[in-house]
Amino acid sequence: MKLIPPCIEFNSSNNNIVLGEALASEEVNFVFPSQEFSKQAHVSSIQKYAEMYGRSVEDPAGFWSDIASEFYWEQKWGQPVYTDNLDIRKGKINIQWFKGGKTNICYNCLDRNIDAGNGDKVAILWEGNDPGRDATLTYTQLLARVCQLGNYLKSIGVGKGDAVIIYLPMLMELPIAMLACARIGAIHSVVFAGFSAESLAQRIVDCKPKVVITCSAVKRGAKTIFLKDIVDEALTQSTQNSVKIDVCLTFENESALQKQMTKWVEGRDIWWQDVVPKYPVTCDVEWVDAEDPLFLLYTSGSTGKPKGVLHTTGGYMVYTATTFKYAFDYKPKDIYWCTADCGWITGHSYVTYGPLLNGATNVVFEGAPNYPDAGRCWDIVDKYKISIFYTAPTLVRSLMREGDEHVTRYSRKSLRVLGSVGEPINPSAWRWFFNVVGDGKCPISDTWWQTETGGFMITPMPGAWPQKPGSATLPFFGVQPVIVDEKGVELEGECSGYLCVKNSWPSAFRTLYGDHERYETTYFSAFPGYYFSGDGCNRDKDGYYWLTGRVDDVINVSGHRIGTAEVESALVSHPQCVEAAVVGVEHDVKGQGIYAFVTLAEGVSYSEELRKSLIKVVRDKIGGFAAPDKIHWAPGLPKTRSGKIMRRILRKIASNSLDELGDTSTLADPTVVDQLIALAHS
Repeated sequence: MKLIPPCIEFNSSNNNIVLGEALASEEVNFVFPSQEFSKQAHVSSIQKYAEMYGRSVEDPAGFWSDIASEFYWEQKWGQPVYTDNLDIRKGKINIQWFKGGKTNICYNCLDRNIDAGNGDKVAILWEGNDPGRDATLTYTQLLARVCQLGNYLKSIGVGKGDAVIIYLPMLMELPIAMLACARIGAIHSVVFAGFSAESLAQRIVDCKPKVVITCSAVKRGAKTIFLKDIVDEALTQSTQNSVKIDVCLTFENESALQKQMTKWVEGRDIWWQDVVPKYPVTCDVEWVDAEDPLFLLYTSGSTGKPKGVLHTTGGYMVYTATTFKYAFDYKPKDIYWCTADCGWITGHSYVTYGPLLNGATNVVFEGAPNYPDAGRCWDIVDKYKISIFYTAPTLVRSLMREGDEHVTRYSRKSLRVLGSVGEPINPSAWRWFFNVVGDGKCPISDTWWQTETGGFMITPMPGAWPQKPGSATLPFFGVQPVIVDEKGVELEGECSGYLCVKNSWPSAFRTLYGDHERYETTYFSAFPGYYFSGDGCNRDKDGYYWLTGRVDDVINVSGHRIGTAEVESALVSHPQCVEAAVVGVEHDVKGQGIYAFVTLAEGVSYSEELRKSLIKVVRDKIGGFAAPDKIHWAPGLPKTRSGKIMRRILRKIASNSLDELGDTSTLADPTVVDQLIALAHS
């Protein structure tokens, strides 16, 4: 593998990054970090990166052991540092890092920083939904709150290895709950507080938690969402599926809904404020093995059932801390804000664990980024003097649509590094983010990674090399990406194909909860010997990686991965829908939208009322974020003679690429295509 992209050469005489001659006459729009930024960066040059990256792939055990040694271990790991088998032909897929090492990620996030003299440093700056509502917690205060909850959980019988479901909005209590579980060795499973009762119930039934933690309600913008009502319905459904929850710990979020207005089940429901503050502010640490489970996070798959991605403690801790430090060029004086919700992996790795492991001051925002107006983000940036701002292309595009004036009326002078997450960012949005939000001076860490990878896999190092708008650039330390063709053959140089990773990295997920066979089949069987990401990718002649989106039956909507089968299953549960096929289409704001072809029962007529009813059933079964953007009435679907739906044709119809339909003669009924085209604008 070539470590230095061929377009860049290192000028040793003045320590500057310069363009190679190959680009002198070509229209390549490189964006360079300033010399001042590079001089102060952790990775200050392509040469420094090449040295570190080279060691990370040639001596991964030594490279990661040196970094792991910076953390607290109650007992050091044994040898070998890691073992892995990513080749399904050689037996069971298995990944282990730092096995035998005893540690605790909560201790490393909090106690370790306090012991280093940072107890009075602010850990969390909380900004409420409504301007003017805010709060802070220092590292010492955060530890006390975590310990109180940890002690309460222990008092009701939650111990090492037990699951806890957390269904909370972005209150400070959400990271507190995550850290409390980690402290006592329990496995947390955060469920995004936008999922429906049915989706929540599925997760409860799968992991069988000892307790569910939620709150009365939350305000998102001007809208109130009654979370406790959703939990009540989910617990009713889970009981019907033989999983009964004895304790529902409920935080009173009084700005959204007060106690007396909250529905209540005596004997099961407990108010957080009534019990947790009574417990001691110190709590013993449960030292766990590096390979003990830390959390479960459910992600959509190409089948209807969500996949419980399992991450373990030691490798995840080391990797998320390291990626946070280098990809954002984090310095102790930085104020950091990631706009993600902790219901997604970004909120785990880069709201809670990565920042706190580095002793960072971290903004947690309850509200909507466009409420009360499109300038809210930049108002928060100025209020807290935020220097690192990490968000999704969806938000960038939506704010871009609102006009520059919502940005430029704020100073934003504190900003130093910008970041992008969740999906590829298109070049025009990248440039707007760079030029308007960052005033042309803030490098953008355009990160590619997944729930399954735990941390950044391909990402710029802000001070080390020039960027190309829209490219995730180069791999992080220890990551060996490869692009393969349909037969699994590695492609060299400039190419396009399927993005895989060879060899393991510390934060790789270890299994799918309760279904290791599905883990192996989904991620390791398509291209034996590699982890298959499910994403398509181009590598340009300069060695830069460009992600092109999902190649399986998963749609990426605003950074949320939604299985087409999940949406189809919800649609066909409607009594008037007999068949549905869902595809992803380009969307100006979301990146991808959901386009549903729906076949109705015999004798049922198309109507606007029915369209709304179909969308509602998806909202009820999965959540509003999975609602189809378009319902396309379909008297029939294009199928092969064996009954397989030809999604390729549906994608072309959905994107109005009718001149690219290709040969339809192999279909069982080619006239279906003409009918669908005729109904495209109905």
